[in-house]
Amino acid sequence: MDFLPLFTDLRNKPCLLIGGGQVALRKARLLCKAGAKLRLVAHDILPELSTLCLNAGGECIRGDYGDHLLDDVFLVIAATDDHNLNSRVSAACHSRQIPVNVVDSPDLCSVILPAIIDRSPLMIAVSSGGKSPVLARMMRSRLEASIPAAYGRLANLVGQFRDAVKTRFADIEDRRHFWEHTLQGPVAEMVFAGNEKAAATMLDDAIKKGTVDAGGEVYLIGAGPGDPDLMTFKALRLLQRADVVLYDRLVAPAIVDMCRKDAERVYVGKARSDHAVPQQDINMLLVKYAKDGKKVARLKGGDPFIFGRGGEEIEELAEQNIPFQVVPGITAAAGCASYAGIPLTHRDYAQSVRFVTGHLKDHSINLPWDELVKPAQTVVFYMGLVGLPTICEKMMEFGRSEDTPIAVVQQGTTPDQKVVVATLATMVEVLKEKPVQAPTLIIVGEVVKLREKLAWYEKYDLASTSI
Repeated sequence: MDFLPLFTDLRNKPCLLIGGGQVALRKARLLCKAGAKLRLVAHDILPELSTLCLNAGGECIRGDYGDHLLDDVFLVIAATDDHNLNSRVSAACHSRQIPVNVVDSPDLCSVILPAIIDRSPLMIAVSSGGKSPVLARMMRSRLEASIPAAYGRLANLVGQFRDAVKTRFADIEDRRHFWEHTLQGPVAEMVFAGNEKAAATMLDDAIKKGTVDAGGEVYLIGAGPGDPDLMTFKALRLLQRADVVLYDRLVAPAIVDMCRKDAERVYVGKARSDHAVPQQDINMLLVKYAKDGKKVARLKGGDPFIFGRGGEEIEELAEQNIPFQVVPGITAAAGCASYAGIPLTHRDYAQSVRFVTGHLKDHSINLPWDELVKPAQTVVFYMGLVGLPTICEKMMEFGRSEDTPIAVVQQGTTPDQKVVVATLATMVEVLKEKPVQAPTLIIVGEVVKLREKLAWYEKYDLASTSI
């Protein structure tokens, strides 16, 4: 280890910052956020930096650095482009054993300022020891994306109960197990949901009982249209907590692989008229696993509340008094249309959009056609491939022009995406020459004309992008 990570209390501590430019401004923001008493010295000082320093109760010294400025200083940061000055500051600090950071000169530093993930009071720091600040910032960005902001609120809540837990559990191992269950259980989830008052009540009750309720729970998770990167942070977090994962045919294998390696995986896939597990049996599986004390993730393609039967599944859970959470996903219409380069609304073409299922419960497609053919409207059909001839026929019969553009999107947002564009009059014949396979999405409306100009996904070349 080149540097030992330490967290330092700078509240009301005098800290010297040498430099008056943009780099010094960035360092000053950190110091002031940590509560330092800032002493700033430079010939030219940015107005914003001067204001920040003075508003924080610090002082600005316009002039040359002198070693006398190190008197009674707790920390020094040199943020200038003068190497000789930086070296002089570093040598003076080392001789007095004052911690010093010289920006972009790790060989002159006794302390390194890391990249910070701030979830106060939870703080996470990433450092490359000054060898690659860009790499440290990249790692920080990845961590930022995976650590919810609510962890700070959770840390504050836990801090309020530390003494009570220490009194209740004399054995250190018992305390550790208690906190592990708490920080991964319903108390934490209540905080993440924004209900700290209920979380505090639950935690207080758990301390009194000497245990934490580790009962079962179901997470109804929208997996999005296929691209794993379109999963939400919350969806990923709950998926990785689950003991059991029930997933259907429309969930990409790469998304299923995001679950814990030791989680039980149960395929309950459904295709048209071919249900591997009937819907009622899926409902009862959710109930069974939850009553066994399991954390159950129910992964559904797209959004569970848009033609995903999510409502049917949680109705059963509600009747059985089983706790559940619903995590929205990017619905297929939004995802596939975006990746196909077809805006669902556009001021010049469509001011509204309708989502319609092309496959009703009784296997019919008896739809309100007179409403679906209104102008300035985009209509998106889910599960409509088998009924496509009827869809085209009915829309023309009820008044939509035979020249109305229509797109069929196969496996949208994935590397296997395929988009076929034609008109209501020609699409059935075109698909005989360019066949597609389910899952597909059908988009009808003038907005389809924009695809030729906006089809970015097929043209996107990652190798050609610059950093």
